Amino acid sequence: MLLTIDVGNTHTVLGLFDGEDIVEHWRISTDARRTADELAVLLQGLMGMHPLLGEELGDGIDGIAICATVPSVLHELREVTRRYYGDVPAILVEPGVKTGVPILMDNPKEVGADRIINAVAAVELYGGPAIVVDFGTATTFDAVSARGEYVGGVIAPGIEISVEALGVRGAQLRKIEVARPRSVIGKNTVEAMQSGIIYGFAGQVDGIVNRVARELADDPDDVTVIATGGLAPMVLGESSVIDEHEPWLTLIGLRLVYERNVSRT
Repeated sequence: MLLTIDVGNTHTVLGLFDGEDIVEHWRISTDARRTADELAVLLQGLMGMHPLLGEELGDGIDGIAICATVPSVLHELREVTRRYYGDVPAILVEPGVKTGVPILMDNPKEVGADRIINAVAAVELYGGPAIVVDFGTATTFDAVSARGEYVGGVIAPGIEISVEALGVRGAQLRKIEVARPRSVIGKNTVEAMQSGIIYGFAGQVDGIVNRVARELADDPDDVTVIATGGLAPMVLGESSVIDEHEPWLTLIGLRLVYERNVSRT
């Protein structure tokens, strides 16, 4: 079994692979204050419930692949792999790790590991040119060329950040549930805010994707647009440009990078 861990700013997603199939997954909050020992206990609690794994931490795990946008959590996970999974091959995605995707950026080291991992999976599953739209703490748009190169992207405030900002800065507004309203024209304050969030972000996605596609390919229709991230389902039905929805894109990318660095060496 391969354990994959994608640490985002808000949530951490874990996936368990049996070969190419993801057989289990979990989503937990990201807490930069957790120590390596606390993370190990959390992992034991989650995986101890799975019938294919043993009761002891590490039983049944043959490999680990991790990417993180929070450096302090990456540091603690590195300690977890050393102390609790010492005999298990582990790949932490950072500069020097083979991904198979050239990064055509002014400073490749500043690109988030999760964005590169998404590009790896997009190229493997759909080929290029492609645009990955990841609905996380930020909404990111990552462009992959026809030759499978990471050529750059766009970063915009995410859905939850925008909801929180409205609640904090609006004197008569409050934090709301992100849900689709009855109609575009809100009949009360909550529905009006929900409409602005859902349809506003759908319009943002369509506008940015169309502009990026025109720069990425001679024929924008050749570009495959892939949506991922926990909040993607909120926008899927309203966006006109998304071709594919792959909720486990980052975990799949981690599996591929693990194979390129461990299994095929």
